[in-house]
Amino acid sequence: MRIRALLISLALLFAGLGLAPAASARVAVGIGVTVGTPPPAAIVEPVPPPRVGWVWVPGHWAWNGYRYVWRRGHWIAARPGWRYVPGYWVQSGPVWQFHLGYWTRIR
Repeated sequence: MRIRALLISLALLFAGLGLAPAASARVAVGIGVTVGTPPPAAIVEPVPPPRVGWVWVPGHWAWNGYRYVWRRGHWIAARPGWRYVPGYWVQSGPVWQFHLGYWTRIR
């Protein structure tokens, strides 16, 4: 529970940093979870029709400290000039790492 609260706090902190315009600096921050077993196959969820001003974040498996739990897809407010990259699992040697979703500037 403490890890989840920490991750949420850090995500909110870094999301707030994205609101301030940067002169010419680029900042990359990685927050994630490392697990020794692979996540189950993704659950196929129907993607709702597009909504103006909103971005659909697909569902994914999350690690709750004991087991994988499915986090359903949801809408988040769009950020004009930005594209959302959903979170994803990657195998790195014997462990699996979850990389949180993030916003990237559209060029």
